[in-house]
Amino acid sequence: MQETLGELIYAPWIYVLIALSVLLDVFLPFLPSGVIVIAAAATAASTAAAGTAADAAAIAPPAPDAPLPTVCALVLCAAAASVLGDLAVYRLARRGGDRFARAVARSRQLAGARERLGHALARGGGPLVVLARFAPGGRSVMSLIAGVEQRRTREFLPWSALAGLVWAGYGVGAGYVGGQWLGATWLGTAVSVLALFCAGALAAFLVRRRPAPGAQAAQTS
Repeated sequence: MQETLGELIYAPWIYVLIALSVLLDVFLPFLPSGVIVIAAAATAASTAAAGTAADAAAIAPPAPDAPLPTVCALVLCAAAASVLGDLAVYRLARRGGDRFARAVARSRQLAGARERLGHALARGGGPLVVLARFAPGGRSVMSLIAGVEQRRTREFLPWSALAGLVWAGYGVGAGYVGGQWLGATWLGTAVSVLALFCAGALAAFLVRRRPAPGAQAAQTS
């Protein structure tokens, strides 16, 4: 089983699958893009470990690729797809104009997110975009609000790129560590996915805990 998974991780289509899942989950947040990224990283880690052990015992040829290039390729693939998805929603919302603005105004949560992000970007507080990338649905909301607010691309894109890179690095890192410790098993993947979910839950808590600037001003007056 491990040999089969090890062969798959070096097939080009696995990167296409990762890219499509990460790209589309900005529109369909229920897609398990994080799980796919983690599973691929865990498989790469366990395959590299198995190849190293086999080389030491002189019972099998070396692993087909070094672990570092594979890990870097996974991070870059997931991060690039994340940025492209963010930009797609951002552009749609920006061109949608009043229609998207009315939809946001009808939602209390989206209206609060709009105020937070607007003030955060105006003050150079784009770390909120990075934090929201880990929260369930946070990526979609932030990209939508940035477009509705008509924020310039240079205000949003750098933070979107950083958010995608941090998220991809965390997911691949969690999967790789889990694969090194527990191998390409359901337990290793489950532990890594749990780490990603814990980060998402913490991010959601921190985003919701921060009051909108208008509410904060009302409390201090």
